[in-house]
Amino acid sequence: MIRTEEIQINVGPQHPATHGVLRLELKLDGEVIVEATPHIGYLHRGIEKIAENRTYTQIIPLTDRLDYTSSMINNWAYVSTVEKLVDIPVPERAEYIRVIMAELNRIVSHLVTMGVNGMDTGAFTIWFYCIRDRELIWDLFEMVCGARLTYNFMRFGGVSFDLPEGFAEKTRELCDYLEPRVDEYEDLLLNNYIFLKRNKEIAILSKEDAIDYATTGPTLRASGINWDLRKNAPYSIYDRFDFEIPIGTTGDNWDRAKVRLDEIHQSIRIIRQALNSIPAGEIKTPGLPRILKPEPGEVYSRIEGPRGEYGVYIVSDGSAKPYRWKFRSPGFSNLSVLPLILKGLKIPDAAIVIGGLDPCFGEVDR
Repeated sequence: MIRTEEIQINVGPQHPATHGVLRLELKLDGEVIVEATPHIGYLHRGIEKIAENRTYTQIIPLTDRLDYTSSMINNWAYVSTVEKLVDIPVPERAEYIRVIMAELNRIVSHLVTMGVNGMDTGAFTIWFYCIRDRELIWDLFEMVCGARLTYNFMRFGGVSFDLPEGFAEKTRELCDYLEPRVDEYEDLLLNNYIFLKRNKEIAILSKEDAIDYATTGPTLRASGINWDLRKNAPYSIYDRFDFEIPIGTTGDNWDRAKVRLDEIHQSIRIIRQALNSIPAGEIKTPGLPRILKPEPGEVYSRIEGPRGEYGVYIVSDGSAKPYRWKFRSPGFSNLSVLPLILKGLKIPDAAIVIGGLDPCFGEVDR
C-alpha cells in the first residue's frame, strides 16, 4: 500500500496562473487538489473609502479603475445610482448612447476573456485575433471621448459628449465585420480538441450552488439560470430591444466560455437596434448644479456588467460627499465558488478554472 502525504503550496499572488493578484492556497495529494483557499486583498486600493472623501462628480473617474475592462459600465452603474438618489431625469438620446457604449464595452471584455481562455490551453492565436478586434472598438471609444481604457464618459443626467460624425457608420461596419469573426472563433477555440478536453466536464457548478454562492453574470447563466438584469429587471431602455439571454446546460468551464461568446452576438443585435432608432435631442439634463448635495438618505442600484451584477450603494448625509459608498462587485462572489469547483481537479486545471470565472481584481479588491 502506497502511503501519501498531503502538501500545501501557494500559487500567486504574483503568478500568471492566477489571472491577477490572487493568492491561491492549495492542499494537494500528489497532483490532485484536496482543498483550495483563495486569498484576496493584494491589489487593495481603498477606492470605496477614497470616494467618501470626494464630491459626487469627482468619484466618476474612480469607477473607471474598478473593472478596467468595462469602465463604461462602471461609470453607468455609479451615475445611475446618483440619479436615483437625486431623482435626475436622463434625456432619451443619452439613454441610447449609454446602451451603445455599454454593449461595445461588454464585447471588449468578452473578447479579452476569450483570448485569455485560449492562452490558458496553449491556443495563442485566438489571443491575437481577439486583441486585434478589441482595438477596433477602442478606436470607437477614442472617437467619442478621447480615451481608450478609462473613459470618465458618463455624467449625471446623461453623457459628456455626443456621438461624433461618422461614429454610427463605423460602428455598423464593426458589427458587420465582427459577427462572422465570432463564429470563426467558436470553431477556432470552443470546438478545438484540446480546449474541449481541458474544459468540458471541468469545474461543474450546479444550479443550486450557483444560486447559493450568489454568482451572477455568465458564471450563473452557464449553470442554466436564466437571469440577466437587462431582461429580468430592465433598466434604462433595454426593454425596447429584441435580444436573447444565452444560458448553459452543464455549468462547466466550456459552458462559461460559450455563454460569453454567444453574448457578443446579442450585444451586436442590441447595438444595431439602438443605432437604427436613436433619436435626436439633448445628451445631458440641463441646469444641474456643479456640486450635488443630495438630501439625506440611502439608495442602491444595479446593472448588468460583463461579469455579472454591478451594484452601488450610497448613503447621503446631505453634504457634497457621500457618507458611505459601497460597490457590489460580481467577481468577489464568483470567486467564492473556487473551493467548491477546484476540489478533485489537478494543478494545471486551476489556472483554466480561474480564467473561466473571468475575475478582474480591480473590482474584487476595490
